[in-house]
Amino acid sequence: MTGNSDEIEAKNASDVYNKNKRDCKNMPDTLTNSIDNQDSGPSHQGFDNQANVVIVRYGELALKSTGVRNWYEKILMKNIAAMLNSRSIPHSLIRREWGRIFIETTDPRAAGAAADVFGIVSTSSALITEPDIESAARTCALLGTSLIREGESFAIRARRSGNHSFTSADLGRNCGDAVWNALENEGKHPRVDLGSPDKEIFVEMRQNLAYVYLETVKGVGGLPLGTQGSMVVLMSGGIDSPVAAWLMMKRGVMIIPVYCNTSPYAEDAARERAFDCIRQLQAWAPGHQFTTYELPHGPNLQAFIETCDRKNTCLLCKRMMYREAYEIMKKEGASGIITGSSLGQVASQTAANMHAEIYQLSIPIYHPLIAFDKSEIVVIARRIGTYEISIRPAGGCAAVPEHPEVKANYDLIVIEEKKLGIETMVSDALKVAKVLKL
Repeated sequence: MTGNSDEIEAKNASDVYNKNKRDCKNMPDTLTNSIDNQDSGPSHQGFDNQANVVIVRYGELALKSTGVRNWYEKILMKNIAAMLNSRSIPHSLIRREWGRIFIETTDPRAAGAAADVFGIVSTSSALITEPDIESAARTCALLGTSLIREGESFAIRARRSGNHSFTSADLGRNCGDAVWNALENEGKHPRVDLGSPDKEIFVEMRQNLAYVYLETVKGVGGLPLGTQGSMVVLMSGGIDSPVAAWLMMKRGVMIIPVYCNTSPYAEDAARERAFDCIRQLQAWAPGHQFTTYELPHGPNLQAFIETCDRKNTCLLCKRMMYREAYEIMKKEGASGIITGSSLGQVASQTAANMHAEIYQLSIPIYHPLIAFDKSEIVVIARRIGTYEISIRPAGGCAAVPEHPEVKANYDLIVIEEKKLGIETMVSDALKVAKVLKL
C-alpha cells in the first residue's frame, strides 16, 4: 500500500496518472485494425489490446455510511490487488473516486479477474480520454471505424458526473455525430438504433477524466470478503456445502472449513474431494488464507450405532458436528456455523429434523441454501468450479440407516444423547483435530 490510502500497488502513482492524461492528448489518429476483416462475428480483441484502464463498479456498499463505505472500499481495493496478483496480471495502480474504482492496466484479462472479486457488480475495459466532448467524440469515432461494419447499427450510451457545461444528452449526441461522420467518410452507411443496436459504445465522463468502453462484464456482487467477520462451515465435499460456503463468502464472510472425517464409514476419496473443494474456494479468496480443521468422526458414529436407536444416527451425527464446530467457532472468534442443508432435499432435512438438530443447542446456525432447488445449487456449483469436484465418485456414508427418522421427537433425541458421554466425545475429537493450510 502506498502512502495515499486511495491508491495501492503503485510506483510513482502521480506519474502514472499524469502519463495517462498525456497519452489522451497524444492518441494516434488510427487504432489497430485487428478487428477488421473478421467475418466470424463481433470481437473486441483490438479494443482490448488498446484499453488502458478497468472501470470497477460496486453495489450495495455504496449505500453504507461514509465511514463504513470508506473502510469497505479500502478492503475491496486490497482484494482486487490480491486477485490480480494471484492470476499474474500486471497493474500499475488501483485508485478510487466517488462511486468507482479504477485499475490502471493494459492486460485484457484484468476486467474478468476483477469481476470475480466479491463486492463488485461489473467491470469494463476502457480507454482514458480528456473530460471534454471533443476528446470523447474523437475516441468514439476511432473506435467506431474499427468496430462497426458495413450495414451495422450503433448506439452511444453516455453518462456524466461532476461539474460540466454540457448534459449527458449533449455528450451522447456529439459522440454519435462523430461516429456517424467517421463511418460515412469510410462509405459504411451507418444506422443508429437506440433500441437494439448491433454495436454499442459507452462513454462515462467524470470530473477529471473520461472513459470509453464497449462492454460490461457482470461481477459476482455481494460485499467485500472480510467485512463481515468469519464463520465455521461444515464441509462435506458434496455439491451443497461448497455452494453454501461460497454464498456466505459473497456476503463478506471469511470461512473456516471444518471436515468431520467419517472413516471407516466413508472412503478416503471423500476426504480428498472435500479438501479439493476447499482449495477451489480458496481460489476465490486470494490474500485470505483459510484455516481448515479435520476432526475424527468415525468413533462418534460407532457410538451412535452401538448405543442409540439406529434411525436417529443422522440426527445425532449432525448435533455432534454442531457441538464440535461450535467449540472451533469460539476458539477462532467466529460468529456462526454454515451448513449446506436445503429444506426437504433429503430425508434427514425435513423441517422437523432440522429443528431437532438444534433443539436445546444455543448455537448460531446459518443455512444459505434453505430455499434453493437442487438445480439452482448445481448452477452455482458449476459457476464457482466445485461441481466437477463434488460429483467425483467417493461412495456414500455407510453409517446412514436404511430407514432414517424424518419426523424426530425432540425430547427423545435428548434422551438418546444421555446414553452417551457427549462432552467427552466432543473433547476427545478436538484434542486430536488437525489444523491445516490447504
